[in-house]
Amino acid sequence: MKILSRRILLPIAIVLCVCVPNAARAQAPLEPAQMSPRTLFYLVWRGVPSPDVRKANSLLALWDDADFAPVRSAMAAGMLGSSEEKSGQPKITPEQFQEFAGLLENSFTVGYVSAPVRRNLSNGAAVADAKTPAWNGMFFVYDRTGKEMLLTKAILLMRASAKEPPRLSQVTIGGVPVLKDEGKSGATYWAERGKYAVIAGERTVMEDLLGRLDGKAAGAASLGQSAAYQEAQASLGSGLIEFFLRIPDLKNLAEDSKAGMFQVRPLLDAARLDAVHSLSGHVTFEGAKTHVQAAILGDAVPGTLFDIWSAGQPSPASLAFVPADAISYTSAQLNLQGIYDTVKRVARAAFPQTQQGNVDLVDTMAQQKLGMPVPDALGLLTGEFASMQTSPSMDSAKQVYFFGIRKKLETLKLMRTVFSEQITSERNEGDVTFLKISLGGKQSGAGTAAWNFSMLR
Repeated sequence: MKILSRRILLPIAIVLCVCVPNAARAQAPLEPAQMSPRTLFYLVWRGVPSPDVRKANSLLALWDDADFAPVRSAMAAGMLGSSEEKSGQPKITPEQFQEFAGLLENSFTVGYVSAPVRRNLSNGAAVADAKTPAWNGMFFVYDRTGKEMLLTKAILLMRASAKEPPRLSQVTIGGVPVLKDEGKSGATYWAERGKYAVIAGERTVMEDLLGRLDGKAAGAASLGQSAAYQEAQASLGSGLIEFFLRIPDLKNLAEDSKAGMFQVRPLLDAARLDAVHSLSGHVTFEGAKTHVQAAILGDAVPGTLFDIWSAGQPSPASLAFVPADAISYTSAQLNLQGIYDTVKRVARAAFPQTQQGNVDLVDTMAQQKLGMPVPDALGLLTGEFASMQTSPSMDSAKQVYFFGIRKKLETLKLMRTVFSEQITSERNEGDVTFLKISLGGKQSGAGTAAWNFSMLR
């Protein structure tokens, strides 16, 4: 039901963020080979790991530690409370949260099926099929084995807390009895088929799901046969959390969407979203280790979103400053000029032809602030951004950040220009220049917290 998807899936999503899988591969309620070829994205959860696996894994052992209970409760309360304040619905109690979290012991698949397209007979182009209300391709398939009573209890609780009484009716879809819940924003369909509970936001999606679960669609086209899925298989097919998103299909959701005064579709076209094929990944365990693997695949050619990443380097320059006892270290390589060009290209698409000069005006204003053209300022940075934590207690005051630079003197000049009123002190020690930059005001702000910058040759 709609209420179920909003109130029950939220606790599931919260626990899912921290309950990661073991190395064994369990069967999902709906595998890619069973999914519609129009599937835009899916996420598979193959169940909570066994106690032995959880005990052996460092991350899960920490999560299960009794001393960590206050942190678990605070995280759940914060996320649930924020969502419920917006929805205006009664809060789920901690006891109910713990009880419904038991639903995670079983596997599920959640995803979205894009709206069908029809042919425009005048020019043969494929266009979105008009729907009223708007297309809702969400679906959810849950293995309810041993959880029938808990699932029923959750549904009854959610219905009781709904703002409006549900309008329920019985319909038959594909020869299967289905419960239809109608509301202001459309209808949701619920069915119990064998050991599975199935939820869909569209009648045709429900019919397709039931046929695929029953094996009636054997031999039919599936997501598993698509070029994008097959390209991403190296990042899929293992782990108890698995996800896949077809990026170009996102444009189908933006046909009539707006971002403020601007149409979304032209912005996505300018960003060359079609060059990015998919985002996919999985999470697995190997003893004490937790592995997260994800990939963005596509045509990495100039003029696309791939311009935001640099070619990288074998060893980040910042790695030389990381001590052996560091708690954590991360490094990223970005193409700042590529990001700048992409933003300008998308910004131009946001304005009508007669207002294209607005983008150049912003560029001119930035140049006046920086004291040099924006590309020249970006050229002073290598694009490397890194961070290091040396405190076992994760003290934020011990966090160190690195920003790679090419020319020290020119970079110092730029920083003096940009932070002219925030620089509280400057000194040199050998070839190192230390700048103290106030976070809260001008130089006269006594006692104001500050950043410490080390600029190296």
